[in-house]
Amino acid sequence: MEAEVDKLELMFQKADSDLDYIQYRLEYEIKPHYPDSAGKKNPVTLLKELSAGKSRCQTLHARFKPTAVEHKETESRICATFNKTMTLIQELQKQTDLKLLPLTEEEKTAAEQLRAHISDL
Repeated sequence: MEAEVDKLELMFQKADSDLDYIQYRLEYEIKPHYPDSAGKKNPVTLLKELSAGKSRCQTLHARFKPTAVEHKETESRICATFNKTMTLIQELQKQTDLKLLPLTEEEKTAAEQLRAHISDL
């Protein structure tokens, strides 16, 4: 899940950079060819609207950032709790000489996915 959060943040940063570049190119190429004209939607005016869109994108990113941080913290706490639980279970098995049945294929798959996810963190 953390990879998706990082990917989303990179997408916001790329969109911001792309909008800056588009605005620069449009102003550079269009402004000399289209002087202000009454009644028509001037491309430079459209660029100003693009800036407003960029501002909304930045606001959305700012609102997203605390959620991403909280997500990472929650994920870390869950992993820590899971690891403690697994340690306790193993200790109880040793103390009680409890033998468990072999895992089913579904349980093996779930365990592998969980290990892979925890190792990514």
